[in-house]
Amino acid sequence: MTTAARAPRDGRPEPLTVDARAEGGRTLLRARGELVQGCTDLLAAALAALPPDTARVDLDVTGVVFVDTAGLAVLDTLRAYGRRRGVPVAATGWRGQPRRVLELTGLDAVDPLRGGLPADLPARTAGAVARERAEQLDVLRLEIAQLRQALDSRPVIDQARGVLMAAHACTAEQAWEILREASQRTNTKLRQVAAAVTRSAAPGGAAPPEPLRSALAAAVRRVSTAARDPRESCDRSPARAGRRAAG
Repeated sequence: MTTAARAPRDGRPEPLTVDARAEGGRTLLRARGELVQGCTDLLAAALAALPPDTARVDLDVTGVVFVDTAGLAVLDTLRAYGRRRGVPVAATGWRGQPRRVLELTGLDAVDPLRGGLPADLPARTAGAVARERAEQLDVLRLEIAQLRQALDSRPVIDQARGVLMAAHACTAEQAWEILREASQRTNTKLRQVAAAVTRSAAPGGAAPPEPLRSALAAAVRRVSTAARDPRESCDRSPARAGRRAAG
């Protein structure tokens, strides 16, 4: 069965489907897609079609990728079926955004039907969905800030790579490895390492501070030794490479 219920999420809505499989007296319902407005009708139809001798119903929501403010109404539908028929019911497999909504609602994120449902579930769900969306917005804002910082850092890093390539006859990839390793050795941001290298190449520019000079020299030696083709090494003389990296 497939419902027409959709959510305009990122322009790629996923219609909900529910497949049923009987295993003795137990019926397993597998839901896939999005729990949105109208999804309860699909679940109710699937439950109504179950054999009369059904002794247990398990709803597997592993394939559910999104829940909106109306989505958790399926829990009421499933619980009502269990009460009418006098059979145990469960809804498990919550993950991703649906699981986070359950957590923010205050329900059991493993099986929300195990602990009972609050009378104000619709209001709680609406608040939980709003909070989850706010969290996602904060994550996106952080990612945008990090991307902007990366873009701002790119010019100085490229300049530093050019300095190292000219000073040590190394490739662009090897120059990147030198910067990255020096950054890790000194616990210094890559952009700051690159800026120090670039400043040191300017006329009258100050050499990098001692801890960084040593880290650069060590990185040059390691990359030079690791180079498979001697012609691509960062310097034919590791000792001279160390002196150059040290300023």
